[in-house]
Amino acid sequence: AAKPKIADYPFTTLEPNLGVVDLGEYKTFVVADIPGLIEGASEGAGLGDRFLRHVERTKLILHLVDVSSISGRDSISDYEIINRELANYNQDLAMRPQIVVATKIDALDEPERLKRLREAAEKDDKPFLQISAVTNLGTKDLVNLVAQKLAEIKAAEIDLSEEIDVE
Repeated sequence: AAKPKIADYPFTTLEPNLGVVDLGEYKTFVVADIPGLIEGASEGAGLGDRFLRHVERTKLILHLVDVSSISGRDSISDYEIINRELANYNQDLAMRPQIVVATKIDALDEPERLKRLREAAEKDDKPFLQISAVTNLGTKDLVNLVAQKLAEIKAAEIDLSEEIDVE
C-alpha cells in the first residue's frame, strides 16, 4: 500500500506513490500521487521535468488545489501555474482530461477562494469537485467521477482503435 509522507506544507511528495482504488465487482484503477510542480518545472526547475515525465504516463489528471487560506498560497495562481507548466512541457499534457479538485474544504475560511477556483475550472471546461480528506466530504463523489472519466477514456480509445485501418 502507498504510504505517502503527509505534512502541512506544499509538495511533500518527493517520489510518485501508487495506490489501487478498488471499486468492487473486479473494477479497480491505479492512482499515482505525483510530486507537485513548481513554476519553471517545464524547463527543469526543481525536479520538475522528472515529475512531468511521470505525468505523461497518466490518462487523467486530478488537479488537487488547496483552497484553505492556511497555506498562504493563491489557489488560482497555483492552478494556472500547473496548467502552464503542463502546456510548456508538452501540449498533449495540457489537453489531457483533467478534474479540478478543491482540497481542504474543511478548513475553508474564505468562500471566495472556492468560488474563484470553481469559476476557473468552469471557464476551462473542466469538472470541479470539492473534498475534505479529514471529513471524507466529497471523496466518494471523486472516486466515482474518476471511475466514470476513466471508463469514458477507455471507450474512446477502443473506438479510435476500431477506426484505424490495419493492413
